[in-house]
Amino acid sequence: MRVGVIGAGIGGLLVGAKLSRMGCDVEIYERLPFAGGRFTNIEYRGYQLSTGALHMIPHGERGPLGRMLAELGARVEIVPSKPSATIRIPRGNSFEDLEFSEFISRLGFWKGLMYRLLILEACLSIGTGSSFRDWIARRLSDEGVAKLADSSCGWALSVTSGEVSASEGVSIIANILKYGGSGVPMGGCRSVVNALIQVIEESGGRIYTNKKVDGILVEDCTAESLCIGGEDITYDLIISDLGHRETQRLIRGDGHIGCSGVKRYEEEVASMHPTSGVKINIGSSESLIDHTGILLTPYAERVNGLNQVTNVDPSLAPPGKHLIMAHMAMRGNDPEEEVRLGLEDLEMLFPNAEYEVLMVQTYRDGWPVNRCAPGEDIGNRTPYDRLFVVGDGAKGRGGIEVDGIALGVEKTVEAIMQM
Repeated sequence: MRVGVIGAGIGGLLVGAKLSRMGCDVEIYERLPFAGGRFTNIEYRGYQLSTGALHMIPHGERGPLGRMLAELGARVEIVPSKPSATIRIPRGNSFEDLEFSEFISRLGFWKGLMYRLLILEACLSIGTGSSFRDWIARRLSDEGVAKLADSSCGWALSVTSGEVSASEGVSIIANILKYGGSGVPMGGCRSVVNALIQVIEESGGRIYTNKKVDGILVEDCTAESLCIGGEDITYDLIISDLGHRETQRLIRGDGHIGCSGVKRYEEEVASMHPTSGVKINIGSSESLIDHTGILLTPYAERVNGLNQVTNVDPSLAPPGKHLIMAHMAMRGNDPEEEVRLGLEDLEMLFPNAEYEVLMVQTYRDGWPVNRCAPGEDIGNRTPYDRLFVVGDGAKGRGGIEVDGIALGVEKTVEAIMQM
């Protein structure tokens, strides 16, 4: 089977590696001069920053991405975070960091019991039509818990808990309970990308950078070929890593007119919206975080959380330096104002600390955090035969970040096997 893949982001590379290993003839086209999209490294003044995602895998080596990398023989060392996360809360004129279990214990007996009932509901996949925030408030009317929910959703999804459905939130909790906490890939995001490239090339697949796909030609409701530089290249199967909206814009030809489900598909795609966020990269000679997991910051104005990846891999910064990455969901429409509030948060969170801001990166519009907000995902299929969508615009249910992308790739391969 000849397979054409549009985009060499983590979704395109994963599905390309999987199908290459299965014996398919895979060609991947990437418009940028490098593979990896928003999941690779940028070298800056000796620091290994990233093009998008933080140097972290949400569910570590046990999650969907870690498991798929192992199955593919992609050699990536993923170090488990210990603890997975702490929560920075005010204490007088300073702060203290609590592990999650300690945070819950401070709620008291009855609220602690209600929290356990929430977890039981999550295990039983019980959700409602309300928002995730309202679902939590139904049992836990607590300002600290509400702020923690917003911080967690902002960190992992780039939205507030009020913008996530209870059903999706329950699925995310269920996946956390199933797969566990985060891990840091040695070498950062690029180590994952390089390992997947090696698998693809060893299996006979090919990756072309600086190659933009101009269209997908549809004949008789079937995706037949890719239009690249004026040439039509025919494939048995086409997979897009661009999200549903950008994929739909590439459809060419009259062969899709009258296809079953196209109108509904176009309406669903039009209702989607991407999530926006800001990442602030900090360099410091002193350690600002004393563990390898996530530091959630529910009492900050904008910053949702941070991690200090050099606690795991010192090579991600110059000798004697630490790299700290802060992420925040963008709540307003003025990026400069959002960044200003984020920088003020850092001063508040790390008073008297000496650090420098290395780079501020915003993710929105055509380069968003996620092409599809949580709960809006419509799966990996399209109304066109032999055309599938993977990536951050088509993750699996309850999937977060790159582990969600891996879930979507798994479902795509399962669907292909049933063709």
